[in-house]
Amino acid sequence: ATVHTKFNLSDGEFLIGDRRDACPTFLETGLRFEADVTRGQKTGFFLDQRENRRIVETLARGRDVLNAFSFSGGFSVYAARGGAKSVTDLDISAHALEGAKRNFALNKELPNVARCTHATIQTDVFKWLAGNRDREFDLVILDPPSLARRESERAGAIQVYTLLTRSGIAHLHGGGILVAASCSAHVSEEAFFGAVRLAAKKSRRKFTELQTTGHPPDHPATFPEAHYLKCIYLKL
Repeated sequence: ATVHTKFNLSDGEFLIGDRRDACPTFLETGLRFEADVTRGQKTGFFLDQRENRRIVETLARGRDVLNAFSFSGGFSVYAARGGAKSVTDLDISAHALEGAKRNFALNKELPNVARCTHATIQTDVFKWLAGNRDREFDLVILDPPSLARRESERAGAIQVYTLLTRSGIAHLHGGGILVAASCSAHVSEEAFFGAVRLAAKKSRRKFTELQTTGHPPDHPATFPEAHYLKCIYLKL
């Protein structure tokens, strides 16, 4: 039997220590964040996206940013430090959005973060993107949870990535930037990037592919199934 069944443990249960310490704060490239290790997703913060957050920071100056599937606002705080005019976070979890607000508050001493207008919207991201076509942004970040947890879900996941790309592009001003990421191990780089590129072409809007990224150096992938993280940047 596994340890949690042998000792009747539930997910996120404390074995030792004070529950008030369940949201430790830490520094990442000079920004302060909290990691909700009991109620947050995975380990409470997605450290593997650090390098993509740094890229977003370099692209954000003067832009209105939409961060879909924002979780606790990692990309958003980086965008704010990079000089974004505004950041709008979309997530279905009210708890995650409260975390995003706290992460902004943890960095409010930084002038760019203090100046950035930060809004949070608790919503089904797919429905919001479909129902608010009048809202346009200069930078749209699409970083959904894993859409294919098993091989049988791969085809459906690719269809969803295609839909998300179309929706994201529809919310971009001319000259805007789309950042699309996937953490689905069962969807290859070739399949994911291909789906995003095809959806962009079908939008009939001219675009330039800025770059693609994979795992950061401190998240090495030593076997094919470990290559789960990929991200692509398109500029209209």
